Amino acid sequence: MCYSSVSLCQLVILLMDPINQHRRKLLALSCATMGIALLPNASFAMLSTPRPRILHLNNLNTGETLKTEFFNGKGYNQAELSRLNHFFRDYRANKITSIDPRLFDHIYRLQMMLDTSKPVQLISGYRSRETNNELREHSSGVAKHSYHTLGKAMDFHIEGVQLSNIRKAAMKMRMGGVGYYPSSNFVHIDTGPVRAW
Repeated sequence: MCYSSVSLCQLVILLMDPINQHRRKLLALSCATMGIALLPNASFAMLSTPRPRILHLNNLNTGETLKTEFFNGKGYNQAELSRLNHFFRDYRANKITSIDPRLFDHIYRLQMMLDTSKPVQLISGYRSRETNNELREHSSGVAKHSYHTLGKAMDFHIEGVQLSNIRKAAMKMRMGGVGYYPSSNFVHIDTGPVRAW
């Protein structure tokens, strides 16, 4: 679609009066701008490119580290997704659930946008309803129907990356919820509707 738009613009330029150079340059610039606007968002292009997706993670609560190729370039690696499910478990209740793989895609995309390979510092992944209710008793910032209880959310920061930059990149993706908690040093992302707080 982009190429045909540019070709059409080139044809129009060729048919224009050769004396009016200023108009020709302006039209060429407009066509180039239109072509760029038609290109897919870079973050989406990252995921459409058939290449492995690798995550480096630290779980700040358990002390565990994980390096995983959760997507091999053609599909999700089920064994690695199982490792991630365990890594993201509710460590308080020692309960595991299936984490939405799109959450891993989101964090991978964020790292690409931020141009970092530093480890993601996981603060909170899956939370059982019991754990979530217990946390709600001590904090007004814990939602009653949290996406954490569905395996669709994570709280984290990335080593060496400013929290505000993580938030900006996450909001730019427009792929789910983004919460910003600078006083607690974490960003929340989830695979729910696009929203921010």
